[in-house]
Amino acid sequence: MHKKKRILIFSLAYYPSVGGAEVAVKNITDRISPEDILFEMVTLRLRADSPETEQIGNVLVHRIGRGTFFGKRWFQVAAFLKGSALHQAEPFDVVWGMMAHSGGIPAMLFKSRFPNAKYILTLQEGDPISHIKRMMFPVWPLFVRVFRKADVIQAISTYLGTWARDMGFRGPLHIIPNGVHIEIFSRRFPEAEVDVLKKKLGKGNGDIWLIHTGRFVRKNGLEDIVASLSILPGRYHIFFIGDEGQGKKKLEKFAREVGVSDRIHFHSYVPVEEIPKYLAVSDIFIRPSLSEGMGNSFVEAMAAGIPVIGTQEGGIADFLFDPDKNADKEPTGLAVNIHDPKGIARQCMRLTEDRMLRERIIHNARNMARAKYDWDLIAKDMKEKVFPMSTL
Repeated sequence: MHKKKRILIFSLAYYPSVGGAEVAVKNITDRISPEDILFEMVTLRLRADSPETEQIGNVLVHRIGRGTFFGKRWFQVAAFLKGSALHQAEPFDVVWGMMAHSGGIPAMLFKSRFPNAKYILTLQEGDPISHIKRMMFPVWPLFVRVFRKADVIQAISTYLGTWARDMGFRGPLHIIPNGVHIEIFSRRFPEAEVDVLKKKLGKGNGDIWLIHTGRFVRKNGLEDIVASLSILPGRYHIFFIGDEGQGKKKLEKFAREVGVSDRIHFHSYVPVEEIPKYLAVSDIFIRPSLSEGMGNSFVEAMAAGIPVIGTQEGGIADFLFDPDKNADKEPTGLAVNIHDPKGIARQCMRLTEDRMLRERIIHNARNMARAKYDWDLIAKDMKEKVFPMSTL
């Protein structure tokens, strides 16, 4: 009978607080049998009603602190101390840090104290690397060690993998992206159901709706989308789905300034399983990102069968192949430059007017999403390439 491997995860946040890294951990660990690997996690207690210890899927979660600004500032040290106590009670074989600037620091400290434990670092960062470098400058020597002490690094994009090498990591590096729920996003909806939703949302006959799913943050280039509406014909609209608050207010103000308030539509956050029906009533997914670690929302739209427009910043370049910029590859979307509303308008018109190109892009992108980005494939790669003791 083989010995079960024990892996301790450090992650700044976890369910019920959900972001890309949290979704990745859950979808990977849920697909690995506890007969093979036992997972535990140390994370920050972001909500007062969250229990200090809780089993979520295949992960036993230990929460520390109270989620205040002070708590986030000291999470790395507190998480290391909590992880050390858990290890001394029952040793772990592997420590796994999620994102270099948060979970990577306690994982590196753990590795320094317990050198027999193996250390995996996952790079999931979506902010510009220049911003992360400025943020980590006060502790730069410590931050460099986060990379160089790792036994294995998994990066969700080539862009982040290059960053690992630039930071001095010379060990095994695996580019394994985040996945998407292919079976959820590839669903087809009855035409009558789609028509009812169009009417409910106020989409008129002949209207072209661009859709953006995700946070209302500067790095997603949302003002550039709004600005493009002032160039496009009046039948073009933008539909934003995501958390609201100050980001929404800023976009509404900007829409008034450029005179397109009647063509901008908002919907609050919806669970991932509901997003496909909103993609089904839309015509083009768009995110002219200023930076992106990967960009799951693009792949979700590809799986759903609507064409995408985006920059090729960061990890987007791994899957968005433009017919002009990447002539050696079959096209999977249309690319624009950052801060280029005119380019956005031009590519929107191109997708609308060139039906043959549109269908070619949809076909290629959907096939790529199925072949490379299903969570079952991602979990298999993690289990076979990252977690085996032979690779550590």
